[in-house]
Amino acid sequence: MPFVNIRIVKQVIEHDREGIKAQVQTAVTDTIAKAAGIPKENVWVTFEEIDETDWFAGGQRVKELRAAP
Repeated sequence: MPFVNIRIVKQVIEHDREGIKAQVQTAVTDTIAKAAGIPKENVWVTFEEIDETDWFAGGQRVKELRAAP
């Protein structure tokens, strides 16, 4: 049974948290089920929302990277 854990900066989805998660999980579930030839019910998807001040890339906070021009 495939288990997918999606980590996302919570500020990216804060304007439509439930809608965006629903769209993403549907696309992920459909793709994995089709590729693996298994029922959609066998694909599990979870989300972890991480604050932009707690996520770093290249030594910088994502919050700072998102604010850069």
